[in-house]
Amino acid sequence: MAKARRVPGLSADQPYAVAAVRIVEVRVGELMEHSRGVLDVSETGRVHDMRVATRRLRAALETFERCFPRQELKAALRDVKAIADALGERRDRDVAIGALEDVSESMTAPDRPGIETLIARLRAEQDAANEALATVVTPDRLAALGDRVHELLAGAETAEADQGPRGEPVCLPRQTGGAVNGAGLRAVGEA
Repeated sequence: MAKARRVPGLSADQPYAVAAVRIVEVRVGELMEHSRGVLDVSETGRVHDMRVATRRLRAALETFERCFPRQELKAALRDVKAIADALGERRDRDVAIGALEDVSESMTAPDRPGIETLIARLRAEQDAANEALATVVTPDRLAALGDRVHELLAGAETAEADQGPRGEPVCLPRQTGGAVNGAGLRAVGEA
């Protein structure tokens, strides 16, 4: 699994919106980076790495939801979820094929045809899942997602100055019983 990239310049002393921008920028960059070669069924680790990148991006967007306009955030999350779902469909087949190939190697020759038939069916499903994945990871769709996320980030940079009904900044973490501190920001930034 690809290790999460560190978020440069992340500090507990900076405004929440600044942390949001820095973390989400890195996470969307990871997603784009892991999209290279993701359709190559001989390199199944790429699907896994990109799927993990979608989870990290989604978690960051949800963590900092108060910094983003609601409708635009929902659209970005919908796009990320569509990619994650397509990656999941492909990944399920990749894992099953790998497991069955391992089992097949330990079987006697007379027992292999049945499992090889199952592997062949799974390869057909893998091909179909890969075709569906290809429709959501086109360069145009990924670029549109990148643009959408960068628009959200531009909005977050100005949200810190916006005032709520009691004069507090709009882009602040919700209180959930625990304080958001530097360690909490690092956890989101590096998870």
